[in-house]
Amino acid sequence: MSQLSPMLKQATPVVATRGEGMYLFDADDRRYLDFTSGVGVTNTGHCHPRVVEAVQRQAGRLIHGQYTTVLHDQLLTLSERLGEVLPPGLDSLFYMSSGSEAVEAALRLARHATGRQNVIVFEGSFHGRTMGAAAMTTAGHRFRAGIGPVMPGVAVAPFPDAFRLGLSEEDAVEHALRGLDRVLATVSAPEETAAMFIEPVLGEGGYVPAPAGFLTGLRERADRHGILLVFDEIQTGFGRTGKFWAHQYSDGLVPDILTTAKGLASGFPLSAIAAPAALMAKARPGSQGGTYGGNAVACAAALATLDVIRDERLVANAAEQGRRLADGLRRVAADSPAIADVRALGLMAGSEFCRPDGSPDAAAAQRAQRAASDLGLLLLPCGVHGNVIRMIPALVVTAEQIDEALSLWAKAVSSSAGTAG
Repeated sequence: MSQLSPMLKQATPVVATRGEGMYLFDADDRRYLDFTSGVGVTNTGHCHPRVVEAVQRQAGRLIHGQYTTVLHDQLLTLSERLGEVLPPGLDSLFYMSSGSEAVEAALRLARHATGRQNVIVFEGSFHGRTMGAAAMTTAGHRFRAGIGPVMPGVAVAPFPDAFRLGLSEEDAVEHALRGLDRVLATVSAPEETAAMFIEPVLGEGGYVPAPAGFLTGLRERADRHGILLVFDEIQTGFGRTGKFWAHQYSDGLVPDILTTAKGLASGFPLSAIAAPAALMAKARPGSQGGTYGGNAVACAAALATLDVIRDERLVANAAEQGRRLADGLRRVAADSPAIADVRALGLMAGSEFCRPDGSPDAAAAQRAQRAASDLGLLLLPCGVHGNVIRMIPALVVTAEQIDEALSLWAKAVSSSAGTAG
């Protein structure tokens, strides 16, 4: 018999048979409160009725219309609708199936448009597992070990992780920008640098928001040197952080290229890059394409997702419930010496576990995550050292469900502390 690869390690023991809203159910119909959202994908919850209906209807009309062969109405309508929520000026779109593909496409476009080779990424970044994206990923060696040599031309600059640096946010920003200037002076000359790729909130790197002053500093340097600024909003987009795009916390700041996926289509594989039409036109002929990009059923799901986010005011709900979640997590941390820091932006929250000397404690994080799973709360680890537990509930989450999760989390942290050793 064939079976799944043994390298696919599950974070929880659950075998899900169905999902509904904020909950997953196993074969015994045990209910689990899902604060993973398929790694930030099911922003409208599991099997939202409007998404299900749109998918069923589209599947009976057209499942696949390959978009370099024929166009289809769902693709054209989605492109128009995304124009209502994209940053100003980003009026040209290219669709793919995964976040890694979107990063690869943005990288290819940046190199074509500038005629330059190098890119700069930041410590703790996660941009994907394909060869180019993996070379740009620094959230852990597991994403790139054993496949070298990786793609050349990638320089790594500091990220302003104030907690890990032991600095104030202002000093961390200054430290990171000085480090970036040093990279430009020593490793990647500005005239050889095509783009800087940045997650407005580090994802796999530990759920660390980038301060507004840091993003502003990147924009200023990009403009000064003719470098393209790429915001990787694959995990942070579509309302996850309490604004439609996480970079909107930096008022007036607009990237040159934006990548999106995950929450775009409520669980269907769809990703995109957006850029000004004049920039997109600098891609070389034949460099954009793919068999499944812009799939008709996935586009229908994305259109329904946009409707649900708008009509149910899910971005505002993410901001409101995110504050409730962050406050509750900080109360739990205040009673647990093992949790050294809590970071949150909207419904993207992380609790970092450390030993008394401040060093990362992945074992404590793992015990708490497993204890939560046993209690019926599904969570995921992240962080360079695996010592951060993240909460990513769907944007439909209610105050009552936030409180339920916090109660289970408090019990999990308390019980797991008693099993250390």
